[in-house]
Amino acid sequence: MNQTTFPPLPLAEWKPTKNTLHLYAQIVGKIRLKLFPRLNHWWHVPLYVSPRGITTRPIPYGGGNFEIEFDFRDHALKIRCDTGDSREFPLHDGLTVAEFYRQVFENLSALGIEAKIWAVPYEAPSKTPFAEDMEDMSYDKEYIERFHQILVSVNNIFEEFRGRFTGKSTPVHLFWHSFDLALTRFSGKPAKIREGAGMVEAQAYSHGVISFGF
Repeated sequence: MNQTTFPPLPLAEWKPTKNTLHLYAQIVGKIRLKLFPRLNHWWHVPLYVSPRGITTRPIPYGGGNFEIEFDFRDHALKIRCDTGDSREFPLHDGLTVAEFYRQVFENLSALGIEAKIWAVPYEAPSKTPFAEDMEDMSYDKEYIERFHQILVSVNNIFEEFRGRFTGKSTPVHLFWHSFDLALTRFSGKPAKIREGAGMVEAQAYSHGVISFGF
């Protein structure tokens, strides 16, 4: 493989940054979960790969819409509204999850956007409420950029692969709870729900599926 397309990303070297970014993404993802109209199989929940990072794509709000994007080129979190208004703040090493959480909601409020989320991690490397997490604060820009380049490359492969299937398929999307880029094909046949499955699993796997992910 071309290393500019798939640069090295050894887990041991970037794990603290990966864990911090995972928690940042959960905060933003929960905002999309709260405000985006519900879709089947939780398709309203994920984030998406963009040319510059990871994005919510447009979220309907108050007759207009807004978007939150992790810009991994400028290393900033950017919030843009259909009105032309925008806010942003830098992403850097030492930015705690608690401070990230505070700044996200402070900037949303300044734009007139209100969203109440369940502000604790979900299936993440930390169980500490976002507003109290002063431990996770690693942001290595080099590894963030490598991660983004790999996401772009895998996203491109998944998009081509998705186009070969004429049945029901998910978009290519990034699930923030497990932090994986995924694509799922559906058989069209109802599936037996696993005994003991929770609400999330029951909705996600209501039909026969095969999933692909990174």
